[in-house]
Amino acid sequence: MFLHGHLNEEVYMKQPRGFIHLDYPHHVCKLKKALYDLKQAPWAWFLHFSSFLLSHGFVCSNANPFMFVLHSGSHILVLLLYVDDIILTGSSTTLLHPFLSILSN
Repeated sequence: MFLHGHLNEEVYMKQPRGFIHLDYPHHVCKLKKALYDLKQAPWAWFLHFSSFLLSHGFVCSNANPFMFVLHSGSHILVLLLYVDDIILTGSSTTLLHPFLSILSN
């Protein structure tokens, strides 16, 4: 998702080397999705993924904006997001495994 992530703003780039249109060599490309090296890509990925987590009952931690917590009864899931790496742990496999299935889909 980090690669080809959603963009919330218009972003233009020079035509990539090797893909320059012969008739329009000075035209630019309007990106529809984020590219990995694009400086907006990490933020676009974070906004998309955090909204996904919030829609599934997670709450953003006050101590760390990249940590999300889900409470379900006496059990808890904690997810830490660092760029495009995810650390997920929980107190119950009955809570952890269904969420892993949701993530894989």
